[in-house]
Amino acid sequence: MSKGLKNKNSPGSTPIILDGHKLLWHPERVKAWLKGEKIPPITIDCALTRRCTYRCLYCYGQLQANDEKKMTKEVIFRFLDDAASIGVKAISFVSDGESTCSPHLYDAILKAKKNGLDVALGTNGYLLKDEKLPEILANLTYLRFNVSAGEPKRYRQIMGCGPECFKKVCDTIRKCVKIKKKKKLKVTLGIQMVLMPEFADQIIPFVKLGKKLGVDYAIIKHCSDDEKASLGIDYSKYLSLKSLLKKAETYSTNKFLAKIKWSKILSEGKRNYSRCYGPAFMLQVSGSGLVAPCGMLFNKRYKKYHIGNIAQTSFKKIFKSKKYWKIMNLIASEKFDPKTMCGTLCLQHKVNEFLWNLKKAKVKIKKPKGKTPLHINFI
Repeated sequence: MSKGLKNKNSPGSTPIILDGHKLLWHPERVKAWLKGEKIPPITIDCALTRRCTYRCLYCYGQLQANDEKKMTKEVIFRFLDDAASIGVKAISFVSDGESTCSPHLYDAILKAKKNGLDVALGTNGYLLKDEKLPEILANLTYLRFNVSAGEPKRYRQIMGCGPECFKKVCDTIRKCVKIKKKKKLKVTLGIQMVLMPEFADQIIPFVKLGKKLGVDYAIIKHCSDDEKASLGIDYSKYLSLKSLLKKAETYSTNKFLAKIKWSKILSEGKRNYSRCYGPAFMLQVSGSGLVAPCGMLFNKRYKKYHIGNIAQTSFKKIFKSKKYWKIMNLIASEKFDPKTMCGTLCLQHKVNEFLWNLKKAKVKIKKPKGKTPLHINFI
């Protein structure tokens, strides 16, 4: 597991892990899993819709099409009640849709927090309402903006949006920073660049933008692709960007962290494990309401791995069903090889690495040293 890097703009100079996992801070859940117990996920990533205002060149959402059901306020609230009641610790509104397109997002954030869940939001930020910012920032653990370019023209090209979007989003981010400082909120604010090799010209402008806007961090990550290489990512080309990416990290200060997800960017898109254990700890729900082990399996061609839909059945009932555990056990068996049967470098990748090594007795569950990092329930 990679070590958390300190960002002194974070509350109490607490470390923040942006390239790794946080399972060691949940030993009771890991030990229960090792014993074969039916554990609830620690984190659930979900969207409230599959709609989006942008058409990003790197969007994996276009590869996740499935039958969409209506995500009403009643459905969303029931899901959040169920998640809290079974022992889920955190909900991140980050998945295969832009949740700001849902009229229920703001209520959902407040509901999740009221239920005792840590709650986070990942968004392009364009539809965020200024008047809602103080309220949601006071209830979010983190707010991350997807900003995959640092210059207006390239932002428009890469993110597939109108010419007015860059300024609007930057203004919104500045307002968030101002509100956080004024109200002394604990929320972590960040921007994220999904890097395709052909976006190399935006690496330095991106980190410069993050520093100028005053966010806590700017992170650059790889672009995932499916097993058919539908997006055409040449992972070997990331290696030629190593020196440029190292330069980007030099923009870090005691108030701003510029971070590269090195473990994935330098992996050449390869996995070193042959079992998928992560979804038991970190589940994903589509903006269609579909419950599947992970976002890589949302597409309707993976229907055999689809468990249920929260718009039709309560999440608690789905979680307790035989089908849920049948599919969890299936993807963790020799019948499913993540090296060849799903997309590259998934959300659960670092968790999978750790659990694979734990099963192989290459690592142990031991108490982590140092300060507890931020956002431990977002594993």
